[in-house]
Amino acid sequence: SSRQALEQARVAAEELEDVKAVVKRLEEENAELRRQARRTEKEQRSLGSRAEGLQEERLLTEGQGLREQIQAQAVRVASLEVSGGTVAAAGGAGGCD
Repeated sequence: SSRQALEQARVAAEELEDVKAVVKRLEEENAELRRQARRTEKEQRSLGSRAEGLQEERLLTEGQGLREQIQAQAVRVASLEVSGGTVAAAGGAGGCD
């Protein structure tokens, strides 16, 4: 009976050591996962900032393109007004009635 008790105690001690090893491994995995989570959050913030910067850059580029288009249209309108004014003056003088 005491022999059985000693055997049970030995088995229980081995199981306790196994459980301690599992707990230690899980704590190490948990620490690594926390480190990875912090790295991922940092990368996510960095990517978010980069995306905002790229969006601002895209909007500035689009704005510049629109300004250039407006200026080109203004030049065309001015050119048409000048040539149209000349045509209108000539048409009025020629008398197309």
